[in-house]
Amino acid sequence: MEAKKPKDSLAILTDIVLPGETNILKNLFGGELLARMDRAASIAAGRHSNRLTVTASVNHVAFTQAVPLGSVVTVEASVSRAFSTSMEVFIDVWIEDRFSGKRSKANEGIYTFVALDETGRPTQVPQLEPETELEKERFEAALRRKQLSLVLAGKMKPTDATELRALFMGEQ
Repeated sequence: MEAKKPKDSLAILTDIVLPGETNILKNLFGGELLARMDRAASIAAGRHSNRLTVTASVNHVAFTQAVPLGSVVTVEASVSRAFSTSMEVFIDVWIEDRFSGKRSKANEGIYTFVALDETGRPTQVPQLEPETELEKERFEAALRRKQLSLVLAGKMKPTDATELRALFMGEQ
């Protein structure tokens, strides 16, 4: 199976925030944003794996800036690391000022997807070869995030989390 680059999986969804999608403060509902992020991440995971994919977990979401009514919102998702059957997808959310065209990062998230074969069972995915510095940073951090998730879920002993031990205890 040939390795792929993050740009091969890039999915970009651009839309406008409408009144029916906002809360009483006239900002986009968090759940609506999560759904948009999930759709973009699903497309990215599918592009990387060339398979049907399912959301396995929402690992991280940061709502750092409200998304006001009428905003142009762009959700960009790409695979940040591929494991055996799962893929971490990093999602950036941008708000565009409709008058100046200036974009600012409003939110981000990290989701995990699993690729499925024709019988609905997890199946192998291509490895990922990051190219840019940002892609390399996200790739390296993905293993630490995965190990932390496994430790917290009780599926990995902390002593077996080599990347976390190296990070926190200076062990190699």
